[in-house]
Amino acid sequence: IIEALRQLFSRPATRKYPYVKSSPPPRFRGKILYHADLCVGCRLCVKDCPAEAVQINKLEDGSFEAVFDLDRCIFCAQCVESCNKNALEASSEFELATTRKSELKVRFDPDGRRI
Repeated sequence: IIEALRQLFSRPATRKYPYVKSSPPPRFRGKILYHADLCVGCRLCVKDCPAEAVQINKLEDGSFEAVFDLDRCIFCAQCVESCNKNALEASSEFELATTRKSELKVRFDPDGRRI
């Protein structure tokens, strides 16, 4: 009972999220970023992704586009580790919730812009 009364008058240990934002820890694995200018289309990221959430498609002009299924991604960053050209990067973005599943399929054009 003494501990319950002590906790009743102490400050809470939690933050008032989402009003008070916190920064993720170093080396946090969030949303994957694609650098199209570095991609050579080797598809190592596609082969090594355990969730099959990455696609690299060759376009008619010889350039590549990347498609990420964020609803399948387990954010392990294995694709980032597998990429020899550093064309993929794990960001610190983690607030990916949406009410539309179509927003979780992220497509990047050959210039690296999100489509």
